This record gives sequence, C-alpha cells and structure tokens, in this order.
Amino acid sequence: MKMKNNTRKATIDDLSQLAQLFDEYRMFYHKTSDISGAEQFISERLESKDSEIFVVDEEGKLGGFVQLYPLFSSTRMKRYWLLNDLYVNPEFRGKAYSKALIEEAKELCRTSNSCGMYLETGKENMIGNQLYPSAGFKKYDEVNFYEWEVES
Repeated sequence: MKMKNNTRKATIDDLSQLAQLFDEYRMFYHKTSDISGAEQFISERLESKDSEIFVVDEEGKLGGFVQLYPLFSSTRMKRYWLLNDLYVNPEFRGKAYSKALIEEAKELCRTSNSCGMYLETGKENMIGNQLYPSAGFKKYDEVNFYEWEVES
C-alpha cells in the first residue's frame, strides 16, 4: 500500500503494534491497561471491516492511528463518518502526524461519497481542541448532546 506522509491503511499484520497503541490511547482516557482486550477489539474491527483504521508507519514502527466508524445522515441521505479515535505516541509527536491522519480521514470521506465526519473530544483535551479547528473542523454548539448507557 502506498504511503503518504508515513500514513497508510492498517492491515491485520499491524495487529500487535496497533493493539499496543490502542491500549495507550485508552489509558490516556483513564482506562485500565488491557492488551489482550485491545488486541481482540482491534482484530474484530479489522476482520469484520466495520471501521476504517489508518496508521503512522516509520520504517515498520507504528506511531499513531485514527479509527473511523460509518454512520448515516438521514437528512442528507449519505454516509457520515465518526472519527472516534485519534492517537499519536509521545515519541512520534511534533511531526504533524495527527494532521496527516486527519487528512487520511478526510480522503476517506471524499472517496466514500460521504457528507463529512463528526468527532467529540473532552473539554480538557487542550491539544485536540487546538488541533481540530486548525484542521478545518467547526465546533457545533447548536444541539445538545445526550448519552444513555446500559448499566453493567
């Protein structure tokens, strides 16, 4: 697969390194480390093709990823993507890889004839809250966001 800006689509061969990055990402959001769970989750996503994952690859070492899930906009009658996960390992930061991964996500939107993508990030995520507007995302304050969770 052709790489641009050291980014490319993830494959099952990336599973071990990608699971490690995914585990780091989850720990960033205050979850307990679970490498085997991360590996199973990412393996399921890759095998079932129910998400799109792009990675940063520096000579065989993965340094970051973005994962998108397909949604649909009924009012626009088109696919819409949820940019659910974006993470770059601290060793790889400062090289514009976050923006390169976002560009891969934008290209996915274009090639899949979608109407765009949606994301959310915590108010305390200062880096993300500077990154996303600089990458062309607009903060959307016109609706209330609600969540319902199944009780465990």
